[in-house]
Amino acid sequence: MDPVPAPPPPFPVHLVTGGGSSPELALLLRSLATARIVALDAEWKPRRRGTPAPAAPGDGTSPATAPAPAPPKFPTVTLLQVACRGSEGERGEVFVVDLLSVPLADLWPPLRELFERPDVLKLGFRFKQDLVYLSDTFAAALGRDAGFDRVEPFLDVTNIYYYLKDHDRQKKLPKETKSLATICEELLSISLSKELQCSDWSCRPLSEGQIQYAASDAYYLLDIFDLFQQKITMEGKCSSTTELTSDSHCSLTVIECSSSGHDICSGGYLMSIVTKYSEKILLTESDTKPRSSRQKEKLKLPHNAKCKDKVDCCTEWQGPPPWDPSIGGDGHPKFLCDVMIEGLAKHLRCVGIDAAIPSSKKPEPRELLNQTYKEGRILLTRDVKLLKYQYLANNHVYRVKSLLKHDQLAEVIDTFQLKISEDKLMSRCTKCNGSFIQKPLTLEEAVEASKGFQVIPPCLFKRNLEFWKCTDCNQLYWEGTQYHNAVQKFLSVCNISD
Repeated sequence: MDPVPAPPPPFPVHLVTGGGSSPELALLLRSLATARIVALDAEWKPRRRGTPAPAAPGDGTSPATAPAPAPPKFPTVTLLQVACRGSEGERGEVFVVDLLSVPLADLWPPLRELFERPDVLKLGFRFKQDLVYLSDTFAAALGRDAGFDRVEPFLDVTNIYYYLKDHDRQKKLPKETKSLATICEELLSISLSKELQCSDWSCRPLSEGQIQYAASDAYYLLDIFDLFQQKITMEGKCSSTTELTSDSHCSLTVIECSSSGHDICSGGYLMSIVTKYSEKILLTESDTKPRSSRQKEKLKLPHNAKCKDKVDCCTEWQGPPPWDPSIGGDGHPKFLCDVMIEGLAKHLRCVGIDAAIPSSKKPEPRELLNQTYKEGRILLTRDVKLLKYQYLANNHVYRVKSLLKHDQLAEVIDTFQLKISEDKLMSRCTKCNGSFIQKPLTLEEAVEASKGFQVIPPCLFKRNLEFWKCTDCNQLYWEGTQYHNAVQKFLSVCNISD
């Protein structure tokens, strides 16, 4: 079965705003002072090419006494997410820190201390880029010496993922790293929605959805770390002091590990993990320079270099589509969603539209086009570069402008004048794009078809449900609560009268 949507954190999320009198800020500072494990993440508004750099958040000082801050070189971090866990593994707090309202001068000292405290393990997902942007945001507001240059000890969730997947530590990690949503899906069986990932994080007030989304990205790092702790505990790799170094912060008493959960996070046990598995993030001078300036020399062309002829690219659709009967098509819309908008493919399948995804994880443009032409599809993409190839046909590629999947679905339906009917909703397999068998299965037939492949929840046995089987991947579906909720959602998106 597909993973269930990620539930909100099981305790309140603290939105930290305001200055030193803010109770949420005071609670954040207390939690940072007592935490033993801290998960970190950050959000910012992507900067478009050619737009001026936004003003950096202020430091709370008066303009008369504060030196004029330098404009930030990178996108300004507007949100910092922090999930804390205290001593003895007790549950801590989850904070979403609004850096546009909290005085950075109040936050910089405790953050710098946290980043460098040797007895606090920091967790993150590809956090180096976050640290670069965060450092530049503070330096732009408070002065060049107010950045951050290190985080240690640090443990990247990507490394935890490959450890849990029994990757050989002597070999290099694969170049194609997993996304956090994929890691949560595989390890925790939850689905982190990324619809708000590209939202404008500089707009205020933040929506409740944005707050929960941001908090979840930090909170679930702790759950993934729990799996890591349990695995190394069961393997007995932290049961003695033989693997500890002479670090003065490590306890030299023998730690009896257990697999009962959070109680294994005692001081000596945690430090044995830190000693054996942690790393550090160190920013060099080159890290503080935007990529465009680092590659400036590479982009310069010799005076005698000949540029390729520019292609006039139109981002608007120019029909007719390849399935149009007037040009010999079969009348059935078919799309290919590139890797940037694979989520749109599932939405299209939910409304009964044939929507494939690339046959490889990192396809070359030529591969995408070959698949598009061969299968008579339209390539849906957000990559404007794909429109610039001279061999593209105007009726085979469309650039999707919307960011959120619901909006993308509505845009495609409107652009191609797709006819969506209620009887077509949920008529294709969201997993593989296959079709369902013509008649439903009985419970007995579904149980037999699921053996060794899929688990049918026992709670469904007493309900009079119809089961449907995909003819391609054999995935089973039934009309449960999630089905009815999805139907209602797509009725609304597609403007179909119930």
